[in-house]
Amino acid sequence: MPEDTPGKFVHLHVHTEYSLLDGAIRIDSLLQRVKEDGMTAVAITDHGTMFGVVDFYQKAQKAGIKPIIGCECYVAPRTLHDKTPLDHKGVSHLVLLAENQEGYQNLCALVTQASLEGFYHRPRIDKQLLAKHCSGLIGLSACLKGEIPSLIRAGKIEDADKAAKFYLNLFGENNFFLEVQNNGIPDQEIVNRGILDIHNRLGIPIVATNDCHYLNKTDVKAHDVLLCVQTGRTVNDDGRFKFRTDALYFKPSREMIDDFAGYPGAIENTKAIADRCYVEFDFDTFHFPKFDLNSTKSEAEIFEDKVRKGYAEKIDIMRQKNPGIDETVYKKRVDYEISVINNMGFPGYFLIVADFIEYSKKKGIPVGPGRGSAAGSLVAYSLGITDLDPIEHGLIFERFLNPSRKSMPDIDVDFCINGREDVYHYVVDRYGGSDYVAQIITFGKMKARAVIRDVGRALDIPLSEVDAIAKLVPEDP
Repeated sequence: MPEDTPGKFVHLHVHTEYSLLDGAIRIDSLLQRVKEDGMTAVAITDHGTMFGVVDFYQKAQKAGIKPIIGCECYVAPRTLHDKTPLDHKGVSHLVLLAENQEGYQNLCALVTQASLEGFYHRPRIDKQLLAKHCSGLIGLSACLKGEIPSLIRAGKIEDADKAAKFYLNLFGENNFFLEVQNNGIPDQEIVNRGILDIHNRLGIPIVATNDCHYLNKTDVKAHDVLLCVQTGRTVNDDGRFKFRTDALYFKPSREMIDDFAGYPGAIENTKAIADRCYVEFDFDTFHFPKFDLNSTKSEAEIFEDKVRKGYAEKIDIMRQKNPGIDETVYKKRVDYEISVINNMGFPGYFLIVADFIEYSKKKGIPVGPGRGSAAGSLVAYSLGITDLDPIEHGLIFERFLNPSRKSMPDIDVDFCINGREDVYHYVVDRYGGSDYVAQIITFGKMKARAVIRDVGRALDIPLSEVDAIAKLVPEDP
């Protein structure tokens, strides 16, 4: 690569594997390619979600690459609450990049509301919501499915100007950019000319992107199969959803620079935007909800009172079962655990977990006896969080909490599926509402046999043949 290209261009429109069954770029491979090309930064802009942000941020930081956090949002044509076939058909795309901490928080708010309130086929925002949460964000006009490109394609130039002015006024001067792309699609050429005209008329800056969905140009066929898996169609189906180009790969800097030589500022603006974006995550500060019983006592005092009361009840039961029990060992252990938990600042955590487990038991919702390292805590046993005596079973507290290595306590609690929702709503109501209580997401990855079967279906290969091939492959090759 010529010496004049490293660091001059930054990809700002990239879909990773977290654009589920749509993006095919793995984060590790993405960052490796960025380094090889000499780029100093890269953005991820997955469709409607921010699932990959933390993984991307941590790996980019480790690789010495600046992470730019974004999302390609779906914008409803009317409002979040309008959910008709026309509202689905009229949805448009908009790329949002977090310039700073406020922008990151606003992006989180938008993406959250898109799923909680705006979901209709896809997670959607609307312009009213965007107006409330636009500060600290940089907007890009997106791909052919963006509002402005769609209007240009339809020949509605006055409406395209109007939309461009709306976003310019919303985000502010130099915070909204018109995307130009070079992907070989005939409509894209029409849009690029229209974008350049708007730039000349309204002075809105342009930026070069490539709407990357796969890493290498040779990945296009594999990506096409991925789209078939997503839509439940086969490669032989007429009229199926497919990309009309083989150019949506992570193009090298030199190729992007050559592609946009005739677009003033398009390449330079990628670097200028990247230089402005700076979001920092703090993984060291704990943010605990408060366990408040309107008491004049501190959390540590309430915690110790409850532990000692529960311990007295447990030791009384153990004494009846085993009159020769060495209570000195238990007393020493519970004193030590109380001291460690208080010194590490975790009494509120234990109070809250004990509280919702107690609620579950009172409501008759089955709760597991406790598993994992938390079963090694006598305090957890005394509070009713776990149901087994750790000393009797030779379980070690330090596997759960170790004062020499400060890490969060992690108590796994199993609730019966019948009643679990009730527990969740109790926690929400008790501890400040849905802004303070979150549910988690887990990602499953298809194993080799499942991949073969899905790909076989997408390629329209007879099921018997696919099944025979799949059975030749080990579960974990």
